[in-house]
This record gives sequence, structure tokens and C-alpha cells, in this order.
Amino acid sequence: MFENLSEKFQSIFRKLRGQGVLTEQNITDALREVRIALLEADVNFRVVKEFIDQIKVKAVGQEVLRSLTPSQQLIKIVHNELVSLLGGVSVAPKIRFASSPPTVVILAGLQGSGKTTVAGKLACYYRREGHKPLLVAADIYRPAAIEQLQVLGKQLDVPAYTESNASDPIKICQNAITVAHQQLRDLVLIDTAGRLHVEEEMMEELRRIVQNIKPAEVLLVVDAMTGQDAVNVALTFENKVGIDGVVLTKMDGDARGGAALSMVTIIHKPIKFVGVGEKLDALEPFYSDRMASRILGMGDILTLVEKVEREVDQQKAQELERKLRQEEFTFDDYREQLQQVRRMGSPEELINLIPGMKNLPMFRNVSLDEKQLVRTEAIINSMTEEERRNPHLIDGSRRKRIAQGSGTTVQEVNRLLNQFSLMKKMMKQYSNAKRWDHFLSFR
Repeated sequence: MFENLSEKFQSIFRKLRGQGVLTEQNITDALREVRIALLEADVNFRVVKEFIDQIKVKAVGQEVLRSLTPSQQLIKIVHNELVSLLGGVSVAPKIRFASSPPTVVILAGLQGSGKTTVAGKLACYYRREGHKPLLVAADIYRPAAIEQLQVLGKQLDVPAYTESNASDPIKICQNAITVAHQQLRDLVLIDTAGRLHVEEEMMEELRRIVQNIKPAEVLLVVDAMTGQDAVNVALTFENKVGIDGVVLTKMDGDARGGAALSMVTIIHKPIKFVGVGEKLDALEPFYSDRMASRILGMGDILTLVEKVEREVDQQKAQELERKLRQEEFTFDDYREQLQQVRRMGSPEELINLIPGMKNLPMFRNVSLDEKQLVRTEAIINSMTEEERRNPHLIDGSRRKRIAQGSGTTVQEVNRLLNQFSLMKKMMKQYSNAKRWDHFLSFR
């Protein structure tokens, strides 16, 4: 989502490199471009003005630190202001659990904003955290929403509470909470009916649900693709119902990012989670400092570490280490590594999380297509077990057979074999114990 904005920020800061001091003139020139970049990203104009004014006050007159260039000094100031704009580091992004379970969370939002899917994603996220969620279908107007929640529950192996032919959403919620007590469920996720913010009757129904159920939190689900209208929707729900936080969906799409950058300042409520994909595990807590670092092209190593810890099997990692030491790494191992990488996210997303990686010559102007990983895996799957263990057996006729079996070309098979050979040579450099011990000390 923030790719265009990030590129513009980096371009602005590159222009400051080589200048000895921060002057009013070069700060003014840089901030003029920052202002344009933010407005083009659909950030609210009042938010942009306040943001620029804050940076200018802090930047003008500051002496450049001896170890920093002017661009680095300004990046530091902009980063701090972005963190503040996005909610500040002190804001806890996750759900506040009640002292006495179950914790009840109501999901609200417009029709089509993705509430039902978010309910499933939150259930997936908190089950992974060790909680026992219960999904509740309180949308009495759309039977498809009830069916969708039941399907999500089966996929996650999480119970979904539904009532057929029910007409009172408050009663559904009360009965669901009783069931949660009986089943020792500590988190109740209530999927309410989608509504238009102009429909006073529907907003009144949501008010009654909140007043009667008294949830620990009301989370508003908004579509980031709607731009500034998402902020207007959030403001309406806050004024008429009252919300505790926001979940932004479709953050992996083509939206320009203005909603996220304007939301906190205008409605004074934190962004709790962001949807970053269609899969049920594609939901991330929203950390303002991490997002600010991503926007400025500084990466997000903490999120990357969390993805690795979540997806990488430590026992398999130790076995891989042993194979690398003894030079026994095969295409079977390579395929397993590709599958782990795909579970963590798209290649481009992972590259963006590593500080400075996107700026390396090898990754500039390169389209990192996840489909390429799929094609690579297809080539490996087309090899025989013996060929995967001993790639030197793959001669011309075998390469042709593998290409036909995987739906690729002989050139792609050759490219993969060459890459694998080069990778094994690189790994061999780290095969001695001293280098591995040094590497593992950072793991």
C-alpha cells in the first residue's frame, strides 16, 4: 500500500545527501515535496498541514549530528512525527482482554467492508496466541454471512454460534456469551450486520447491541481502498455508536495509504490490526513505529523475526543446519525452504521488511513475482527422488522431461539448476563450525 509513498520519501531524502547542514531553504524544499507526496497519497489536508508544521519547527535550527548527514537527521525527525501521526509507540495494538472471561468483541462496519472475514482472521490470530475464541453470527439480515462464518469456523476448527430464523441480534449475542461460559471460551467475536452510515435505524440497532452486551471493545472494520471516505465512516461510527479501535482491511491492495495516515489524528482512536492478504493468517497488529519505518524504506525487522518464529520449525531448522555443515543440502530441502518462505508472505513483502534490502542494485526495478516460487516448486516436483538428491544426474534429456512435466521451459530448468549450484557454493563458505557459531549467535 505505501510503496509509492515510500519511494517518494526516499527520493526526497536522496536529494539532501551531500549537503553539509540543514538550512531553512533545503528543509523548505524537502518539506514542499513531502507535502505533495502526502496529498497524493490521499492524506487529509489538515493532517498534512499539521504534520509539516511539526517537522519544520523541529528541523529548522537543529545542528546536524557529527555521525549523521542532513538527510539522516531529517529522516529521524520525519520518522518520529510519523510514529506520532500513526498513534504513538505507547498504544497497545491488540485487544484488551477482560479480567473475567470471556472477553467480548463486537465487529462493526459498512456492508462489504470485510467484517466476517476479519472475525475469522482474529479467531485465527488469537487461537495461535493460545486463546479459545468463539465466533458469533449476529447478522440477521444476510444468511450468506452466517454460512460464511460457519465455513470459516470449520476451516479454523473454531466453533461458530448461530441461530436459525432469529430476529433479535441482542438475544443471539446474550445466548452466545452463555455458551462461551459453558465451553470455557475466553474470547467472543461477534459479527454484526453491515450497514450504511446514513441508515439511522441500523445505527440505532448497533447502539442497542453495544449498550446491552457491554463488550470489552467495539472494533470498526473499514476498507482501506475507500481512501478518505474510510475516515469519514470511522468518524460517523465514533460519534453515533462509539468505537475502541479500527481494523483496516486490504492494506495489501492498491490504496494510497491516506486512510491509515489520517485515521488516528481525526478520530483519536488507534488502528489495532491491518489485513495484509486474503488468507486467514494474513492479519497483523498495527505497530505505529514499525509502519513508519516501512513507509520511510527502513524495513521492519521485528515483524520479519515474528514471521520466522511463527512459521519456521525449529527442529527442521536444526536439521537443515546439520545438512549445511555436512554439505547434504538437496532439492527436497530447498523445496521445504520455499514452502516456509511462501507461508511467511510474498517475496516482495519479505524484502521490504529487511532494512536497506529494497535499495540494493539486485532488487531495484525488479518485479518479485510469487508465481515464480510456484514455478520453481513445480520444477522440483517434476524431478525424480534420485534427481532431487543428486542434481548432477540431470542431463539434457532429463531437463527436457522435467520442463514438460512442470509446464516450464528448459531455460527455466537450467536457471534453477545454476541457482541451486551457486547457492550450495555460497553455503559451503559457512560450513565450518566457527562461522556457523557466529551466525547462530544472531538467530
